[in-house]
Amino acid sequence: MKKLTKNQQEFADNYIKNGNASEAYREAGYKAKSAAVIRANASRLLTNANVKKYIEERMKQIASDKIMGVTEAVQLLSSIARGEVTETKVIGTQYGADTVDVPPDLKTRISAIKEILKRHPNDDTMLKVQLRKINAEAKIAEVKAKDMVKNDDSQMKAIGGLLDKIETEVQKDDTTK
Repeated sequence: MKKLTKNQQEFADNYIKNGNASEAYREAGYKAKSAAVIRANASRLLTNANVKKYIEERMKQIASDKIMGVTEAVQLLSSIARGEVTETKVIGTQYGADTVDVPPDLKTRISAIKEILKRHPNDDTMLKVQLRKINAEAKIAEVKAKDMVKNDDSQMKAIGGLLDKIETEVQKDDTTK
């Protein structure tokens, strides 16, 4: 491939960026007297073999840079499972809305762990038991949180008793395995 001139490369880069050949032509520093001439010259540049090849190669590079690889995906799942990443949540306050950065909730972390384990299968019985326990704890915490929002004493006592029974059963189940 023949090396592009400075203007041709700027044209191609601007065209990739904004998708408008006429605008890319002007931004590259080319001059023309009318919009029709600009359109014609921009169109001619797009059909230039060297410019066309440069644009195709850059588009392939950009596409491959945007696609997440397996290693990057597992690293992201791992950081989610560890709670290292945060997400921004909007909460209502008495003064309006506010944003808060929070780590992923237990359900999200468990999902990330499951996805990692799918890719790295291991028949570790203890790991399965621990995952089951974390799932149960997440369900208990979720029910308790929903219960706290309702703020009804009779329901809180009834659900609290039920949750205590569930927790006792989960602990019994964990010790028998």
